Amino acid sequence: MDLLIVGLNHNTAPVALREQVAFSPEQLGTALHDLKAACSLREVAILSTCNRTELYCVTDQEDPSPITQWLCDYHQLPNQELADSIYVSQREAAVAHVMRVATGLDSLVLGEPQILGQVKEAFTRSENHQCMGPELRRLSQNTYRIAKQARSSTSIGKNPVSVASTSVMMASQLFSDLATCEALLIGAGETIELVGLHLKNAGVSKIVIANRTLANAQRLADKLGATAITLSGIADYLPQTDVLIASTGSQLPILGKGTVESALKQRRHRPIFMVDLAVPRDIETEVSSLRDVYLYTVDDLQEIVARHMDDRKVAALEAESIVQQAVSDYAADHRSLHAVETLIALRQHHEEAKTDEVKRAVQQLRKGEDPHDVIHQLANRLTNKIVHTPTVELKKAGAEGREDLLEAARKLFQLSINDNGDEESM
Repeated sequence: MDLLIVGLNHNTAPVALREQVAFSPEQLGTALHDLKAACSLREVAILSTCNRTELYCVTDQEDPSPITQWLCDYHQLPNQELADSIYVSQREAAVAHVMRVATGLDSLVLGEPQILGQVKEAFTRSENHQCMGPELRRLSQNTYRIAKQARSSTSIGKNPVSVASTSVMMASQLFSDLATCEALLIGAGETIELVGLHLKNAGVSKIVIANRTLANAQRLADKLGATAITLSGIADYLPQTDVLIASTGSQLPILGKGTVESALKQRRHRPIFMVDLAVPRDIETEVSSLRDVYLYTVDDLQEIVARHMDDRKVAALEAESIVQQAVSDYAADHRSLHAVETLIALRQHHEEAKTDEVKRAVQQLRKGEDPHDVIHQLANRLTNKIVHTPTVELKKAGAEGREDLLEAARKLFQLSINDNGDEESM
């Protein structure tokens, strides 16, 4: 029984193909049962995000083609469309893959934290739909532990590596409590939306979206629980603004030095943190000369992002080491499980022998036989029963020249050979 992974991700497939094999939340429940039944799997989980679709399977079969075929059939795709994008991992390589994914080592953005939650959701869904068994349960628990260990003992996820998140991180360094700040975002595109989400996550509740088209500003404001205004309203809101971040497609500056000077006077020179993410710039360069204004450009942030990415790459090497050690430990534990049935049978065999001999000894004592003799006979009979079969097999191994079995017996029973060539217990 082995772990087998079939999947594709941002490294192997373009977004157009990833979209076609993605599973919606509504599909996943039935898909789990369908995959499990169609491919005769013991256990199964499905991880489906915008960057990857992966099928985690516990199976007695080594051939991944039925699982790949199921994926094609489910999404009504010809095999050749997936042939060059599919990857397969088995056994220890599969364990390592799951742990690397959960740790963020296999992400589009190295070390991104959201993937761990998505992996947890995939395993939880498998559990809820009765598709998880002991193998995936053990894998999930070890994966969570290793991902948390990698994040707590390395800096793989500590420093932001996007201009949006870096903007908010830098603002938090200027203001001790961002939750008390008011933010003004100029623009309504994807970058400003990301900035807004990071601000919300940082606790900022008062956000104003300024855009040339009010409808676009309102669309984003509805998502963020913010206020929408046109560009003409910036001067009115600037005196209350602590954090200002701009990213528009304007060819001319939107915010000038005079407007900022006027706002600073009304603020009694309380500082304003500004980030201009636009090219060409949205904020006049002269604004940076004003006292109490902390203005950063996209180039400033890109330098910080590059440094943070370098830090993450170094941390990734440490995290990789943690994962590899965990995989080695996991494999060793997995191999030890194969001995459980043998150990149970061994203990049961000797328990039966013990029960028989104790029963016989009790009967002898009831007949009035000497207790000393009874105990001595009990010990002899029990010892003979325990060593009889090993003795026969070891003699046979000696006759056949099976030194490997003899050495295994010496190790198993912790025996040493004395100077006379006889064996004695350690």
